[in-house]
Amino acid sequence: MEAAFVLTGFVVGAVIGLSGMGGGALMTPALLFAGVPPTVAVGTDLLFAPLTKFCALVQHQRSGTVRWPLVRLLALGSLPGAALALLVVSRLVADGADLQRLIVGTLSVSLVATALMLLLGRTRHAAGRHSLIPPSWQAPLTVAAGAVVGVLVALSSVGAGALGVAVLFLLYPALPAARIVGSDIAHALPLALFAGLWHLGLGHVDFALLGSLLLGSLPGTYLGSRAALAMPEPVMRPLLGGVLLAIGVGMAVHV
Repeated sequence: MEAAFVLTGFVVGAVIGLSGMGGGALMTPALLFAGVPPTVAVGTDLLFAPLTKFCALVQHQRSGTVRWPLVRLLALGSLPGAALALLVVSRLVADGADLQRLIVGTLSVSLVATALMLLLGRTRHAAGRHSLIPPSWQAPLTVAAGAVVGVLVALSSVGAGALGVAVLFLLYPALPAARIVGSDIAHALPLALFAGLWHLGLGHVDFALLGSLLLGSLPGTYLGSRAALAMPEPVMRPLLGGVLLAIGVGMAVHV
């Protein structure tokens, strides 16, 4: 199983570096299918994500593909949203509630929503590189979207990368794909770290599993980040969207 987790880490790390997506959307379902308890899968993945994304962020920062104003707007909504959701989780744990159905249900909904946004959202070329949203609405909608992402990340570990990328594609269609990916990675790192440390305090992290995942993910992320500038957006969006939709529907059926 250790070798399987190392390989899983490499594949997910490569996808994160390439697209900014896949940390929670691919890793958490993979851990669940491997028999890892839902709370441990979410908690471990939330610490796996920032450590993996750091390597990708370094590469994107060197390439100048991080838009820090966008990162700040997303964080303005996501960090309070995550904190609120984590307070609810902590209260449920204290009351002895079974979180398995809540986590798996939230995860499946998040995956399907993310997949539909990726598959139905128009590419920058099809949108004529012009947003249908008035410029004055972009900032408040970005903060609101960040809040939704923060709640989903805290409950399911999904959203920091995949949903964040989809939202930025919709709100800022004129922004180059590489800058959307770089900005999303920069936002996802502190958000996942914040939620991961909270889950660590609840005892939801398996460090042996985390080590195996990181062993594969760090080289995978480096290679994926190097290839990010060359990957055509029309190829990545439907490919990842289709995978996420299949996983999300499959999990929803078994909730």
